[in-house]
Amino acid sequence: MFALDQRLQQDCLPVGDFPLCRLLLMNDSHYPWFILVPRREEVSELFQLDADDQLRLWNETTRLAEVLKDSFGADKMNVATLGNVVSQLHMHVIVRRREDAAWPAPVWGRHPAQPYSPEQVAEVMARLRLVLTGDFRFAEVEP
Repeated sequence: MFALDQRLQQDCLPVGDFPLCRLLLMNDSHYPWFILVPRREEVSELFQLDADDQLRLWNETTRLAEVLKDSFGADKMNVATLGNVVSQLHMHVIVRRREDAAWPAPVWGRHPAQPYSPEQVAEVMARLRLVLTGDFRFAEVEP
């Protein structure tokens, strides 16, 4: 049975589900920072997914990155799977702008997170509702 890592539950807001991955929003309003987590048990590395799930993860990641780039006006998209703190396999998809708080450095550890206000969450969700269609299902209880 799939269970989301406690740290991801603590640091993120639920957005919804692609066929393979749970989509989360990192609760740091400095960046539109999303995390995809394959809904598979005890997977910490990409190679632990079967070939179909590897392809599905890559397709969901690139689809998300493409719509975020356009919807949030990215200068650059950062896409990475690190897992040094949270071992559960997860893919970071981060919208970067030249004027963001960490540009051009990585976002990790640059400053304390600034949680989203309810109004900011509503704005992000409204943007996502315009672009995430088809097989994406939004969380029943929005953040």
